[in-house]
Amino acid sequence: MTANLRLGYFLPVVIVLALAVIFWSYLGEIRDGKSIQDLPSALIDKPAPTFKLPGIVPNDKGFDSASLKGKVSLVNVWASWCLPCRIEHPRIMQLAREGVPIYGINYKDKVEAAKGFLSELGNPYKAIGADRTGKVAIDWGVYGYPETFVVDTKGHIRYRHVGPIMADDLANKIRPLIKALSK
Repeated sequence: MTANLRLGYFLPVVIVLALAVIFWSYLGEIRDGKSIQDLPSALIDKPAPTFKLPGIVPNDKGFDSASLKGKVSLVNVWASWCLPCRIEHPRIMQLAREGVPIYGINYKDKVEAAKGFLSELGNPYKAIGADRTGKVAIDWGVYGYPETFVVDTKGHIRYRHVGPIMADDLANKIRPLIKALSK
């Protein structure tokens, strides 16, 4: 075999491995120890977008931005087809049991699928708005699912969590922030 022929076999393998290393580094930990969940949002410390969404079923009251004033609350963007949403749901249920007001934005979901998700896993939400077009999620700056926002008593977004909430996120970020904002 000539050197060029051997190089032709190994070069694609080297390229694929290099791309895999780059992808893996950005998927898990971003440089400087920051997680992909800590990506900044232009909406931090600004009022939540103004919206009014219908409920996931007819005659349900739905969810609007006025609901977010007067108490520290969470807004969770979720969908029945979203596997990470299913993974984080036990933590969302846990926060609801602790008395944290949680509101849901159901993203581009079918009514029966959303109802089935909540029937199977439980409904932690004080209210749910059906974002059938995805416009409200865009207004919130959502680009991945799930995403969760901590909103203060004035209706300002104070924290954005991208991806599923895990136990350490509750202990180290979300609960301490809720406690600080509730004082």
